[in-house]
Amino acid sequence: MRVDRFLSNLPQFNRQQVRLLLIEKRIRVDGQVIGDPRHEIRAFSRIEFDGQVLQAGKPARYFMLHKPPGCVSATRDPEHPTVLDLLDEPEKDELHIAGRLDFNTSGLMLITNDGQWSRHVTQPETKMPKVYYVETEQAITAAYISKFAEGVYFAFEDLTTQPAELELLGPCCARLSIVEGRYHQVKRMFGYFNNKVVRLHRESIGTLVLDSQLAPGAYRPLSPQEIQLFQIPPAQQGL
Repeated sequence: MRVDRFLSNLPQFNRQQVRLLLIEKRIRVDGQVIGDPRHEIRAFSRIEFDGQVLQAGKPARYFMLHKPPGCVSATRDPEHPTVLDLLDEPEKDELHIAGRLDFNTSGLMLITNDGQWSRHVTQPETKMPKVYYVETEQAITAAYISKFAEGVYFAFEDLTTQPAELELLGPCCARLSIVEGRYHQVKRMFGYFNNKVVRLHRESIGTLVLDSQLAPGAYRPLSPQEIQLFQIPPAQQGL
């Protein structure tokens, strides 16, 4: 939301007063004097008028989790443990998952209360690469490399997957980089060759790599530098 709209929605200010407050540099957002009425604010922003707090701003929270197999990527599930059950944090109902993983898939998972940030991580337009370690029942050949680079047609959605990079690591193991996150996408891509995936582990999202010190089921907060890896461009903020 624009700062002028936020201020105009408050009962103590009308639009003319809001314009004057901004011109007179009497509004601060997160400690910074704001004069631009188009400045975007969020639920996490601290907004002050002449030192008076108009919005305290709630803390934004960002976590990296090493998801173990046998855990549901959901906030609640009546039958199975969920990834949020692994977090010892207050107000977990405010948190959500930025990029789900299948029940038996392990690896890097991001959890946050910042919806705008998580959308930037997951939306297809950003073409954020996700890298997976894959093990299969049968041998993986060079034919997979060319087919995945070309794209695999999914009849149910009537679409072809975006070009993906496959690196062969052994007879039945490989590293796959994709920029999408469609339903069971990796398993369906290998299914094109009738080759069953027996282990799937997400190693990284963008340039963020799963912390090697995190055991399965463990988590930690993201550092400010790691959060910035998924910084939303100013032109897209507030969209």
